[in-house]
Amino acid sequence: MTGDRPLLGILFMLGFCVLIPFGDALAKILGDSVPLIVLVLVRFGAQALLLMPLVWLMGGTLRMGGRTFRLTAFRSVLQIMGISFMFLSLRYLPLADAVAIAFVMPFIMLLLGHVVLGEEVGLRRISACGVGFIGTLMVIQPSFAEVGWVATLPLSVAVIFAVFMLITRQIAKEADPLALQAVGGLVGVPILLVLLLLPIDLPDLTPGWPSGGDAWLLVAMGVLGTVAHLLMTWSLRFAPSATLAPMQYLEIPVATLLGLLFFDELPDGLAAAGIALTVGAGLYIIWRERVTSRAGAA
Repeated sequence: MTGDRPLLGILFMLGFCVLIPFGDALAKILGDSVPLIVLVLVRFGAQALLLMPLVWLMGGTLRMGGRTFRLTAFRSVLQIMGISFMFLSLRYLPLADAVAIAFVMPFIMLLLGHVVLGEEVGLRRISACGVGFIGTLMVIQPSFAEVGWVATLPLSVAVIFAVFMLITRQIAKEADPLALQAVGGLVGVPILLVLLLLPIDLPDLTPGWPSGGDAWLLVAMGVLGTVAHLLMTWSLRFAPSATLAPMQYLEIPVATLLGLLFFDELPDGLAAAGIALTVGAGLYIIWRERVTSRAGAA
């Protein structure tokens, strides 16, 4: 373990908030020409190939106990589902809208923590969750009117990754975060290869590799996603999560800027108001967590 170095942790989290929307933007660009299964396979393949050597170079190990490995495997399945739904939603939704809708995850995680783990959730947090969800519905509404049920896919992403984070919380003390991500990639690749080789007549499950510039974009997408999550892991080694959590909302303005630059997309008035409401409710919950933790420490 290392001592806290908040500035370094903040810099790593800034890198994460910039790189993740870039990876999503590349997935959106490739979505019309590359099968979904190939996009996700490259994402997990890059995660395994880049992180395994790093674990060994840092003197770590990929060995896990039976319970930890089973939870890690389930975590990988959830990650496959979450990334797949997110990439699929990007075909139909503006980049900023999809990212903003998925940010209902902190509210869902708070409620699941109360129901599943018995964590205390006060009236103020419940109210903030309701406000954040209303903001999310404001973002969904214009997209739903245009593309239909596909606009709810980021909501599924939020639910899946809320469960993903709860499982991660359960095994965080039993496995090194870097090894956890490396093993997640190792588990995900064979699952995706089996799906790729099954005789299923669906375009998104059909093998196919792009040529020319698209191939390089595909590799860049996998590397960006892996490096981004590595930066997030390192940020948590140098700064407490309470310091870093508010910064994750920087993903939304970065996604808005990339959507404008790459796809000429800009949230309309209702969606923009919903994004502001969601961000405000999320920041309020983070502030309440800080107040509560300080009171507990006192």
